[in-house]
Amino acid sequence: MCCFLTVLVLLGPRFAAIVWWLFWPAKWNLAFSSIIWPILGIIFLPWTTLMYVILVPWTGNFWEWLFMILAVLADLASYGGGGWGNRDRLGM
Repeated sequence: MCCFLTVLVLLGPRFAAIVWWLFWPAKWNLAFSSIIWPILGIIFLPWTTLMYVILVPWTGNFWEWLFMILAVLADLASYGGGGWGNRDRLGM
């Protein structure tokens, strides 16, 4: 069950972003001017990239900043959670 959750957290947002990009490219073109930024975003920060595309007409209000911060924290948690969970196996 733990491996399934890990795969879901790591591959889920990437799969969703790619499918969304294929079915609604106009939203992604509105969000990004170059193709390199969404590709890098999907690889390294998928939750943040998805949230940025959702919030594309960016006004910078409190809720948009809050959701972007939560997305960054979700990306950091998806990368750092495995190390924290396996700290006993490493002898730390």
